[in-house]
Amino acid sequence: MARPTLIAPSILAADFAHLADEVAAVERGGADLLHVDVMDGHFVPNLTVGPPIVESLKKVTKLPLDVHLMITNADAYIAEFAAAGADYLTVHVEACPHLHRTVQAIKERGVKAGVTLNPATSLQTIEEILPDVDLVLIMSVNPGFGGQKFIASCLQKVARARQMIDRAQSRALLEVDGGVKADNAAQVLAAGADVLVAGSAIFSSRDYAATIAALRAAGHPAPVHR
Repeated sequence: MARPTLIAPSILAADFAHLADEVAAVERGGADLLHVDVMDGHFVPNLTVGPPIVESLKKVTKLPLDVHLMITNADAYIAEFAAAGADYLTVHVEACPHLHRTVQAIKERGVKAGVTLNPATSLQTIEEILPDVDLVLIMSVNPGFGGQKFIASCLQKVARARQMIDRAQSRALLEVDGGVKADNAAQVLAAGADVLVAGSAIFSSRDYAATIAALRAAGHPAPVHR
């Protein structure tokens, strides 16, 4: 049975002066999730948003909030982001020495738990936690900035992650974030991704709905007529 393709626009590339309008536009355009990158200037070389922005977004959209914590001390902020309205909280294995405890802390607050890996981090680091998570995020760029080029070797990693998730009989969604655009979406989906995070590909386009539709359609190539 074919898996549905979910599209998660990343607000990192949105116009923050008109953020509510940007969010409304991608919601009308058919987005499935809203991806919120939280950066602390320590784990990654950038600063972005905190719980107040998540709380504000919750008031203006019905889209599930997919909150990606690119921060050193995720455990200290789980309660705040959960209270702010996060539907998913995804943490980095590189920043969480007690990953099982962190995942359980997320789930205890009624939030879906995700784990993510940087491009050079081995998939073996999440093998033991797979039965407990709702989402696995493969970074296809080094996190910190939007608009980066997709690292081609990550396609093989996505395919191996798909096999690992299926082998574990896990129901976790497989999400890919970084440099995803219409011209590589088909490859990412063919490798086994369920969720495409796209920032500049959507928010730099003239027609958000058309771009979201094109990304989703990449997983369903048109039949060849003979």
